[in-house]
Amino acid sequence: MFIATVVVAVVLALVVFGSAMGKLTKQPMVVQMLSGLGVPMSWVPRLAGVEIAGGVGLLVGLAVAPVGVAAAAGLVRYFVGAVGTHLHAGDRRIVAPAMLAVVAVAALVLRVVSR
Repeated sequence: MFIATVVVAVVLALVVFGSAMGKLTKQPMVVQMLSGLGVPMSWVPRLAGVEIAGGVGLLVGLAVAPVGVAAAAGLVRYFVGAVGTHLHAGDRRIVAPAMLAVVAVAALVLRVVSR
């Protein structure tokens, strides 16, 4: 079970690190999508910071289980919030954030059961 925990945590960490880099480097596609959702540009560094913290927490959490649980739970909330933001803005392109929320749930469950 721990091998699955490692795989899911590492993959999810890489995804959120990549997402954070897109925000921090102000990739045009990312900026356009966020502004289209009504996200203030002043929030973008904070959102990237949450993603980085979540990714680091997942990796540290492989050695310190409570950190991994907290990081995974935080990422679940982050991606559920992302789905809500898309829906609130009338954007039905929720597959990516919804799938990441599911992966974050998987990371959370795996970290809890593989203690």
